[in-house]
Amino acid sequence: MSERYPGYDVLSKRDGPSWNEPTRSAIDARLNVPREPRFFTPQEWRTLQALCDAIFPQDGDVDPVPLAAYVDQKMAENHTDGYRHGALPRQGEAWRRGLSALEAEAGAAHGTGFHDLAAEKREDLIRRMQAGKLEDSGWGGMPPATFFEHRVIPDITHAFYAHPKGWSEIGYGGPASPRGYVRLRIDRRDPWEPAEAKPGDKAAARRKNQRVR
Repeated sequence: MSERYPGYDVLSKRDGPSWNEPTRSAIDARLNVPREPRFFTPQEWRTLQALCDAIFPQDGDVDPVPLAAYVDQKMAENHTDGYRHGALPRQGEAWRRGLSALEAEAGAAHGTGFHDLAAEKREDLIRRMQAGKLEDSGWGGMPPATFFEHRVIPDITHAFYAHPKGWSEIGYGGPASPRGYVRLRIDRRDPWEPAEAKPGDKAAARRKNQRVR
């Protein structure tokens, strides 16, 4: 549950006036993304899941956002960003090369696969990737820091905020078709949007948000 918007769940709008049938269908498809890989191999999939868990922990969440599944879907359906960094290969190849290199780095440093590492060792490799201090030949000339900055972080974080759970966390009402957003200026909101909790006022915000539909 969001600390900024306690009690708010964007999916409570599903059958209200905010969303029409095309919107509901699009969101249902997003909620039902395949949980098995279509692009990545089983080995790459395990590494990707471990990387997602480290970058965007969802510990204790009974229904976590399937981050790896969203990254896999993006690669399988070739949803590109419309551009790419000149030091990186195409997105699918960048991911395959990066995941393979992380496995090789883990094996060289710790004698086991990246997905089997303890959390602190996994995070140490990620910090070294971010700093550009990984040097296994598996990187194939792809700068680890560039891969981290332009593939790992954007693809994984965008996956979270493409999911209704991410929308609820930031108080976003999701697609507003057919109702639409009207009050678009800073510090203004439509009456059906959630109110952000103020320090010491989370209980009041929770009661108010529960009435938002």
